[in-house]
Amino acid sequence: VDNNDQQVGIEIVRKALQAPVRQIAENAGKDGAVVAGKLLETKDTKQGYDAQNDEYTDMFKAGIIDPTKVVRTALQDAASVAGLLITTEAMVADKPEKKGAEAPDMGDMGGMGGMGGMGGMGF
Repeated sequence: VDNNDQQVGIEIVRKALQAPVRQIAENAGKDGAVVAGKLLETKDTKQGYDAQNDEYTDMFKAGIIDPTKVVRTALQDAASVAGLLITTEAMVADKPEKKGAEAPDMGDMGGMGGMGGMGGMGF
């Protein structure tokens, strides 16, 4: 592509199309970038990642099929955002907040007064 703006749009759509498989892999405790990379290396368009069984498989044979409406909507939304960013000369966005350390462990607080051992609850 000769036009830089079009190339930016193509990259946005490309990343948007990878987002679902990356998120599924990360939800399964895997590195989403690695899973997406392996899928991009294969020429088999039916190949996908089965997170439940942690394997790469023919998605049609495994019965894992995305509804057409979901795929179409994702593509339309990605194209819409890409088009918006290409035609926008300036953009305002929230500055990402730095994630700090989680709250410290409260340690042994010795139980809550007046509650006793909570025995006799019938468990």
